[in-house]
Amino acid sequence: MLRDLCICPCFGSRNSDETGADRDPVLLVTGMGGSILHSKRKKFGLFETRVWVRILFSDLEFRKKLWSLYNPETGYTESLDDDIEILVPDDDYGLYAIDILDPSLVVKLLHLTEVYHFHDMIDMLIGCGYKKGTTLFGYGYDFRQSNRIDKLIEGLKLKLETAYKASGGRKVNIISHSMGGLMVLCFMSLHHDVFSKYVSKWITIACPFQGAPGCVNDALLTGLQFVEGLEACFFVSRWTMHQLLVECPSVYEMLPNPSFSWKIQPQINVWREHSEDGETFVKLESYNPTESINLFKEALRHNELNHDGNTIALPFNVSILNWAAGTRKLISNAKLPSQISFYNIYGTSFDTPFDVCYGTETSPIADLSEICHTMPQYTYVDGDGTVPAESAMADGLAAVERVGVAASHRGLLRDQTVFKLVQKWLGVEQVRKPSKTSKVANATLN
Repeated sequence: MLRDLCICPCFGSRNSDETGADRDPVLLVTGMGGSILHSKRKKFGLFETRVWVRILFSDLEFRKKLWSLYNPETGYTESLDDDIEILVPDDDYGLYAIDILDPSLVVKLLHLTEVYHFHDMIDMLIGCGYKKGTTLFGYGYDFRQSNRIDKLIEGLKLKLETAYKASGGRKVNIISHSMGGLMVLCFMSLHHDVFSKYVSKWITIACPFQGAPGCVNDALLTGLQFVEGLEACFFVSRWTMHQLLVECPSVYEMLPNPSFSWKIQPQINVWREHSEDGETFVKLESYNPTESINLFKEALRHNELNHDGNTIALPFNVSILNWAAGTRKLISNAKLPSQISFYNIYGTSFDTPFDVCYGTETSPIADLSEICHTMPQYTYVDGDGTVPAESAMADGLAAVERVGVAASHRGLLRDQTVFKLVQKWLGVEQVRKPSKTSKVANATLN
């Protein structure tokens, strides 16, 4: 079996300028699915195997290593295999894990941009004089977990402390992407004084402040396809991903906020077949964010997977929902310290799922459990293709600027307009051209 073993992630000319420009440190915080994840045997585990992201044998390795169950006693999602430990590599000052998510040679030769995550932004910042380990750091994490779980929050605290000390006591500028913004909000709410001590500016990109209605509702019901087209044949399947997401607190924390004043409430619509007095009729049923909970329960009541010969039930997890409600309350109570400058970039001009519909008038759903094996039909609004602009704009904070950029959710991380905004807000400009060749090391095949 082929396994990708990681080796030293940095070599060659992509290193920062040795002299280093006069810069305040920057910490890049990634979002959902935006970190490389490794697995290692707890007993006698000598090597780490990359399980996310990988192209070769991705679905098989994902099922073996990443399928998980939520533990309501600890609040953590734990791998089904008790001997497996999921780790996030911290090489290259945390940048390796968020750079190219599958750093194998074949991916770089084909330049599959779907897995080039913070890569272009890292290059841009290095071109602006930032130096890895002194003024440039990254934070990747186990994105299965809650955005407020202790391990992730303490990890972010350590990164802020490290960046602050490495730069000689200069305050840190955070750039977060997507769900990473929710984690920063949780941190700010839980550790307000620490946030005030270490942070100068916070730039958030494509953050689902009020949730991502269409994408997340459907992710809990039918799964998620991270890449489309031919590449999807080599990636984790929609159904395999679904079985993980049902047990991920982070996903529940991005459900549409029922307390938010949406212009129009997001809905799940189902064409249902009913029988009454021997007559069959079809009716369109609609569920708002609060009513959708009962739909999730009914649709997922028979959901199960087979792991290592054992059948494991995976219904809609009410314990996670209750935990996520606590996270939503924490986020709602977050207050931005007065001395910190906050900037918000959100995506526009892309059809973004909002309402989701299952079944049709001519092919209705008889039993709600059938939804899990049905492809969705979306109603779209403006946004980045994942997060509606309405949600991403609604940060509830005193922003210095909010700017909409015509780019997709992941495309925002390599967009030139975004780069110009970041440079302006950081008060820097490009001092040299970044290298066009990635110097992230190739993962070897064993």
